[in-house]
Amino acid sequence: MTVSAQDAILPVRVYYEDTDAAGIVYYANYLRFLERGRTEFLRSLGYSQESIARETGLAFAVRSVHAEYLLPAKLDDELIVASRIETLGRAQVVFGQRVLRGEAVLLEASVKVVCLDTGKGKATAMPRELHEKFKNVFAASAKVNP
Repeated sequence: MTVSAQDAILPVRVYYEDTDAAGIVYYANYLRFLERGRTEFLRSLGYSQESIARETGLAFAVRSVHAEYLLPAKLDDELIVASRIETLGRAQVVFGQRVLRGEAVLLEASVKVVCLDTGKGKATAMPRELHEKFKNVFAASAKVNP
């Protein structure tokens, strides 16, 4: 499986701290890789988690994760985390994410992220400018809901 033009790419190397007693990446550590992928996705659009929180009082919070673990990653493997938008709404984004080693897909995940008003603890519409960037950059592969 190849990476498409709509994917934001993050290279990741597997370190000893990422592995379990069997010498493979511990399943929960893939979630850390996915988080880093989404964070770098935002940075590629000119945003950081910190600046969004500071400037707007908003944060992105994971609401749900569905992950399929297909093949193991091992110590010192060079991986790619590929992230793209699957569905875009005003208050939530569903990211399609994959972890690859070369052409081999090790993990496929769908991660639903909501825009959260940190003061109220409730979901709210994301800033229009950010929503427009999401929409413009990934319109070719995303299902956009008004």
